[in-house]
Amino acid sequence: MSLEVEKKDETKEKIESGEEDETIENHVSVDGTTAAKKKKKKKKKPASAEIPSEVTDAVEKLEIKKNQEEADEPDDANAGENPEEKKKKKKKPKKKPATEGLKQTDPPSIPICELFPDCNFPIGEICEHPKPRDSLDNSLSLNRMTNEEKKALDVAHTDYYKDLRQAAEAHRQTRKWVMSWIKPGMKMIDICEQLEDCSRKMIKENGLSAGLAFPTGCSLNHCAAHYTPNAGDETVLTYDDVCKIDFGTHVNGHIIDCAFTVTFNPKYDKLKEAVRAATNAGIKEAGIDVRLCDIGETVQEVMESYEIDLDGKTYKIKPIRNLNGHSIAPYRIHAGKSVPIVKGAEATRMEEGELYAIETFGSTGKGVVHDDMECSHYMKNFDVGHVPLRMPKAKSLLNTINKHFGTLAFCRRWIDRVGETKYLMGLKNLCDMGIVDPYPPLCDIKGCYTAQYEHTILLRPTCKEILSRGDDY
Repeated sequence: MSLEVEKKDETKEKIESGEEDETIENHVSVDGTTAAKKKKKKKKKPASAEIPSEVTDAVEKLEIKKNQEEADEPDDANAGENPEEKKKKKKKPKKKPATEGLKQTDPPSIPICELFPDCNFPIGEICEHPKPRDSLDNSLSLNRMTNEEKKALDVAHTDYYKDLRQAAEAHRQTRKWVMSWIKPGMKMIDICEQLEDCSRKMIKENGLSAGLAFPTGCSLNHCAAHYTPNAGDETVLTYDDVCKIDFGTHVNGHIIDCAFTVTFNPKYDKLKEAVRAATNAGIKEAGIDVRLCDIGETVQEVMESYEIDLDGKTYKIKPIRNLNGHSIAPYRIHAGKSVPIVKGAEATRMEEGELYAIETFGSTGKGVVHDDMECSHYMKNFDVGHVPLRMPKAKSLLNTINKHFGTLAFCRRWIDRVGETKYLMGLKNLCDMGIVDPYPPLCDIKGCYTAQYEHTILLRPTCKEILSRGDDY
């Protein structure tokens, strides 16, 4: 009897392990001996008569229990987790926006608004407002950076700040690219057109909502400002030239005006150093409640401390006294206040919320400029009302100016670009009627050299932000 139980246990183990190819049958003879006989069967269960029903039932129960454990295994593994944790596991990871992680191409082609889709554009250099020189009792030196009222005012102008920062970043990336390829032998008109094409892409030009604020100035040597080539100008940049690159961008009329000087001959380095140092000194002096005359005095003092040796002769670097920085308003590059670069100017004060272009010009000549050469820059008079026009071409041109430029500055090349032809008589008529103002090139004496550096600063309620500041200058 014990032998039969052992044989039954072996049979049970073989069935559980899946060994169904061989089935062992036990036969008990008459004389009490037991014979084991192997019999091959393919995937057939042993007959019920040969295997006791107790064993078969036990095997079936084991198989059912095993299948249930396998089916319930994932649930058991997560049994201790909260329903919220299960939901989190089931959620698919969110896809990142296509614009996230974009990097600028070379040459630049991705607009700034697409590089920063969240509109968190780079912030300019932040400085505290200085204490005005004439503040004897600290009444004008309020600690604005910690003042809660000033912080609240700052937050209220967030959208305005974003427009300016977007325009400033477009300027930075454009000028960085221009510096990488500008070289002697290039035509000035090609330099300007390539720069403007890149700037339009960076700002994502859109009518009067976003675009270029004024034509690209590329004044050479004794010419200090307001020169850009007209169509047909074949002027070529040379190794010994001193070139002032001055261009602007805007978003919703909020203008960034910024300029720098390009030279290839190292003998002009002192001239650039003097003007750059004077500009930075003027920026440092500027602030809420500061008198404009104090800025001019500071700029002159710094610039006149430099000298330059050119071809064996020493020249004192002079500030150009009739060129100034200026306040900026929406769609208005010169908004009424002038920032002098020499002492003796008026004592008007800077005010909270104002936007300024702080620019200085240095010269090895007389330090005074006059109108010279062919005019290329024009701008509609901001305050002009309705003026009746008789000339049909003047009327047509004025409509074009209103549509494409508004009260922003423009040049002849830009009029050509929008499809106008044979417009010079109409343009002259608009100038004669006082509707459009011409801005001819401004030059010192021939044979001298001039340099320029410029930044746009914002007098925020809490601090002073140098919007156009970059790694270059």
